[in-house]
Amino acid sequence: MTNLIKEKTFRFEIPAGKRKERIDLFLSTAIENATRTRIQKLIDASLVFVNGKNIKASYPVQPGDIVDVSIPISPRPEENEPEAIPLDIIYEDEYLLIVNKKAGMVAHPAYANYTGTLVNALLHHVNKLSNLNEPGRPGIVHRIDKNTSGLLVVAKDDWTHAQLAAQFSKHNIEREYWAVVWGKMKKPEGEIDTFITRSKIDRKKFTTSKSEGKHAVTLYKIIEEYEFASLLKLNLKTGRTHQLRVHLSGIGHPIFGDPVYGGTEILFGASLPKMKSRIQNLLEIIPRQALHAKTLGFIHPHTRELVRFDSQLPDDMKELIARLKN
Repeated sequence: MTNLIKEKTFRFEIPAGKRKERIDLFLSTAIENATRTRIQKLIDASLVFVNGKNIKASYPVQPGDIVDVSIPISPRPEENEPEAIPLDIIYEDEYLLIVNKKAGMVAHPAYANYTGTLVNALLHHVNKLSNLNEPGRPGIVHRIDKNTSGLLVVAKDDWTHAQLAAQFSKHNIEREYWAVVWGKMKKPEGEIDTFITRSKIDRKKFTTSKSEGKHAVTLYKIIEEYEFASLLKLNLKTGRTHQLRVHLSGIGHPIFGDPVYGGTEILFGASLPKMKSRIQNLLEIIPRQALHAKTLGFIHPHTRELVRFDSQLPDDMKELIARLKN
C-alpha cells in the first residue's frame, strides 16, 4: 500500500507598505507554531515558493509577493519525547514550577511541530507533570503566544493543576505584562473594555467588537514615553486569545514589532527620511511583538499563601528600549 503524505498549505499575499523582512522570519511569525528553524528546513526542501520560484531563507519579502508554503504533516507521536532544551526556571517545588519562557518557543506540540516545545523541555527536566489536559499538553495550565516571552506556571500533579486552573477561570491571577507600543497614549493610565471575536476577514486573527465574542478587559499604565513609542505596564483582568495585542491594536497603538496586528507598519515618527531609517533599524532589532509577561502572582494551592514572581525583560526588549531613549 502506498503511504499518502498529508500536508497543510498556506498562501500569503504581501500587502502594500510592508517593510522588507527575511522570509524565514516573516513565515515563523505568520504561521502558528512554526519555528524559524522549521521554516528554513522547508525552504531547503523546496517547499516554499515566492511568485512560483524557489528562494533562499534570506530572501526579503516585498509588497506584491505571493508566498506559497507546503508543510508535510507527520502523525502525532504516541508520547511526547523529552528533549534536553535549556529552561529558565525561576522557582520550583514538589507541586509546580515557574518558567521564564523565551520568545520563539511554542508551549506544546502541535501539527508539524512536535519537537522543540516547552513540553518537550519540561519532560526532560521533571519526572511527572499533570495530565488534566488533552494528550500532548501535560502540565500546561495556561499559555502565552509563541513570540511573547515571560512567566508561565506549570503543574506537576492533577490536583495542583485543577486548583490553579480555577484561579485563572475566576480571574484571580495577577498577570502583569510590559510592552512597547506605537505612539503616545492620551491618558497616563486607563482601561480597555471590549468584546473580542475572531476576524471574519482572516480567521487566524481576532478583533474587537462592541457586542460579539468574549468580554475582555485590559488595564494599562505608562511607564515611559519616547519620541514615537511608549513603554506600558499592562494588567489582564480577563485572559482571551491575543487579548493584549488585539486591544492595543484596536485603540491605534499596536505593540511594536507585532507582525499580525499592525506593529511592523511605521505609524508614528516617519516624517523625516532619517527618522524612517532609524525606525526600520529598530524594527529589525526585535522581529516579534515587544511583549513580555513580567509578573505572575497567585495563591499557592498547597500553602495557601500569596506567591508573586517577577522576571527581567529579555535582551531584545532591553536593547529596543535603550535605543528608543537615545
